[in-house]
Parts: sequence; C-alpha cells; structure tokens
Amino acid sequence: MRYEDYLNEEYEPQENDLICEFRFEHDPSVSFEWAAGGIAAESSIGTWDPDLTTMSPDIERLAARVFEIDEEENRVKVAYSPEVFEEGNMSQIQSSITGNIYGLDELMRLRLMDVEFPESMVKSFQGPQLGISGARDLVGVKDRPLTGTIVKPKLGLNHRKHAEVAYEAWKGGLDIVKDDENLTSMKFNKFEDRIPETFERRDMAEEETGEKKIFFPNITAPLAEMKKRADLVIDQGGEYVMIDILTTGWSALQEMRKYLEGKDIGIHAHRAQHAAYTRLKRHGISMLSIAKFARMVGVDNLHAGTVVG
Repeated sequence: MRYEDYLNEEYEPQENDLICEFRFEHDPSVSFEWAAGGIAAESSIGTWDPDLTTMSPDIERLAARVFEIDEEENRVKVAYSPEVFEEGNMSQIQSSITGNIYGLDELMRLRLMDVEFPESMVKSFQGPQLGISGARDLVGVKDRPLTGTIVKPKLGLNHRKHAEVAYEAWKGGLDIVKDDENLTSMKFNKFEDRIPETFERRDMAEEETGEKKIFFPNITAPLAEMKKRADLVIDQGGEYVMIDILTTGWSALQEMRKYLEGKDIGIHAHRAQHAAYTRLKRHGISMLSIAKFARMVGVDNLHAGTVVG
C-alpha cells in the first residue's frame, strides 16, 4: 500500500476503533496526502516500502485510516482497528501511535493532540483505585477544593527538617503535603528515615487540628525498590504514593498499580519530564494525551503545575 492509500474520508469509525488527532507540518517535497497517509501507515501496518511481498488483503484490512482532514489547520484524525493493539498494554499502544512516526524525515513537525479510547480498551486497564471521590472521602472534604503544598527547597533538607515543614503546612490548614519529583533517597535525606518521621508529624497535625491529613511520598525508583518503598508507606499508615510516571515508564507504572490493588492506596502522578513532549505547541505529545494514558493505567490524581508563575 502507498501512503496515500491510507486516506479514506468516507470511512465511518467503528465503535471499538481507537482515534487519534494529529497536527503536522511536512516537507514541501511531499504532498499533504502523502504525509497524512504516512502517519497512519507508520503507526499501523505500513512501512516506506509499498511493495512488501508479505502484505495481503487480510493484513490490509488492519490499516489505520485517515478519515478526517483539515488541511488549513494541518490536522487529521486517524482511526485504528482494535486488533492492532494489545489490550491492557500501554507500552505497546504508545509504541504504535507515538512510536516510529516521529522519525519520518518528511514530517518536519508532528504533535499528538488527543486520543479517544474505545470503552472495550478502557476496561482492559485497571484505572484509578481511589479517584477524586475516594480522595474526598479520605479527607472528609466535600464542599471545597482540596489544598496542598510541596516541601521546598525540593532538595537539601534533612529528614527531620522535611517533616517539620510538612507539619507546619498541615497545622496551618492544608490537606496534603507532597515530596518533589527528584527527592527520593539521598544521603542527606534517606527515604527510610523521612517516611516514619513525616508520618509521625502528620499524626501530630491530625491530633492538634482534628482534621485528616495526607502525605504523598515520592517512591520513584527501579520497580523492585518502588514496591519496597510502597510497603514502608503502607506500614506507616500512608494512603498515597507519588510516582514520576514518565521517567519510571508506563510498564513500571502499570506494575505498581497492579501491586497496590486492594490496598486502598492512591497514586499521585508527577509529570516530571513532560515538557520534553509537551512544551513545543507544534511538536510532541499533548499533556491531554499523557493525562489520558495515566488515567487509564490507574493514577488517582495528576500534578499539573501551579495556576500562576
């Protein structure tokens, strides 16, 4: 199949199709149709060689289809058959829709704007264990936003000073205190020291204020170590862990979500490294798409940055 063969504006997406919206800019040496078709081809069954001897009509039916075109805005929508994806495997799904296509030389800019997942695919993932309703039930707050802060400076405080800052924030009225993205277990602030010290201060703040307080400790590490750190948090009476979801990777995140199933533990997702994908408005992957990936895998809330600054 030629790249142009992947365009079909008469195609009606099926109920179980996965749909992606892309924005792109192409080299003038190729047509808009060629570039749009290249996106669909390289993210499904196609390749640069249109004369594959192994291609067959039965395989061609699995081709992604560019079914909606906005040439003025350089946007297209692509429909994918669910058969080209492994259910419950976020790494494979992203290897398809955001994998090889970014290396196509003729695509000068490419941005995944949005993804629409079919219900059948959504159900193959665990999703959040607590969600916003679970977080509200935990804190006992129904009629106002939950409030929180991050211990600053993000690095440098020892475990006792870290716990003291958290205590002052909770005592001052905040619901949540969290570690920052690069605070894990350093010589000056070991994880195994910080966790019991901070939870002891949390208990003090709860007793003094009569309010429920939450701590999001950063357990980011190689997978086996993340499990050990999660166990320590649970042993100390914690209800949440924080994971840097992009730097740990989707496979590790899925495994941690599975590991925490049934333990009533929420996952707070830090988006560290997201700007490598999201910062350029004409290239990369939108934060909306990343948030959807994370939600399906099972994070309960997502770090989104401050509303000012």
